[in-house]
Amino acid sequence: MTRRRFCRSESGASAVEFALLVPIMLLILGVMLDIGFNLVMRFSVTQAVSASANYAVVNGTSVSSTGGATLAQNLVTLVPAAIDAVVTVNAGPARTRTSGASSTSGTAANADRCYCPSLSGGSVSWGSSVACGSTCASGGGFAGKYVAITAKQMYTPMFGLLGISRTGWISADALVQVQ
Repeated sequence: MTRRRFCRSESGASAVEFALLVPIMLLILGVMLDIGFNLVMRFSVTQAVSASANYAVVNGTSVSSTGGATLAQNLVTLVPAAIDAVVTVNAGPARTRTSGASSTSGTAANADRCYCPSLSGGSVSWGSSVACGSTCASGGGFAGKYVAITAKQMYTPMFGLLGISRTGWISADALVQVQ
């Protein structure tokens, strides 16, 4: 008699359903968190490059042998410290920040020349200097003064074992004609 009553009892059904659904719900939550943090980081890196590009356009008159290094420094400063950044002002003064450490490079005199650069896979090819305002052979456009901005940040997923997203660099690039 007790065996029949036990088999017909529904008192533990909700506990069994809960035990079956919790792992699935936790998996879905983990996937959403990983995707969300990845998107937030992508937006952060893209916004940093966008802010720097806007500043470069507004301060385009600083693209010169005397103001290029200061402009590069100001542009790197606009990028949050957690994000690595490289700013090159017209194939001349460059400022690099990697893991919080900054360094300068480049030839200041190059900032006074005009170029027809191209951006491919995060790498800028400046080519040789050309006459300002002349038509660029590759990709159209006109020779002028440019600022190249690259930012990247390492992303490590919270739940890497799930295989939803992978550890890797999230990056954004901009090549802005300022004059």
